[in-house]
Amino acid sequence: MSATQPSLTQRLLYLLGRPLPDEMREWVRNDVVGPGNARRYFVRGILPLIPVLIAFAFVPGPLIIRVCMMLLLLLPLIYFQFALMKVYRRHLLHTNGLDPELVNVTRDKRKADTRNEYEKIYRKD
Repeated sequence: MSATQPSLTQRLLYLLGRPLPDEMREWVRNDVVGPGNARRYFVRGILPLIPVLIAFAFVPGPLIIRVCMMLLLLLPLIYFQFALMKVYRRHLLHTNGLDPELVNVTRDKRKADTRNEYEKIYRKD
């Protein structure tokens, strides 16, 4: 593994909120704001719940009860994960010594593109 990639132990500590060494800041930046960041975020949030969901599959009773118990856990989890995604990503950037505003890079680029397109169409010479 190269010096810019965290080891398994470092990754686990990173997921638990510990900062990585300074030489891995580029890896953190890519993890938090790079391609696939939302997918990684949701997978990391749902994985710990899978054993509980599997346990509900073995609860005696009608299938609908088991499915509803699973949904009572899964749906709020997904809702709050979505609602707090930006907060969590900002926290990861801040704890690893990066600018929390990197979370808004895509939004800012989209705004700039829209502004340029608007000015191109409606600019008065």
